[in-house]
Amino acid sequence: MNRAIQALLQFRDERDWKQFHDPKNLATALSIEAAELNEIFLWKTTQDSKEVDVERVKEELADVLAYALLLATEFELDPEAIVLEKVKRNAEKYPVDKSKGVATKYTEL
Repeated sequence: MNRAIQALLQFRDERDWKQFHDPKNLATALSIEAAELNEIFLWKTTQDSKEVDVERVKEELADVLAYALLLATEFELDPEAIVLEKVKRNAEKYPVDKSKGVATKYTEL
């Protein structure tokens, strides 16, 4: 992940784009790219959603991940650490014996 972050920062800095990468704009860009990813699946059945153009998914997912990594960097957050923390918290909210095989929100378990 560090290689990806370093490549993003180098790309950004070579173009003097840091001035545009404040937290609000990074979060907004992340949301827009997530919407573009969702657009690939819009109006598809569950089966059809498995047969979309993977190259388009790859392109949009890369944009989502790039903005997420840049936003994490802006707040000096370690992406791996924050994901692992979230998994730990979710494991507490969703114990296996109550949540296995169900899509119920933790407040309803």
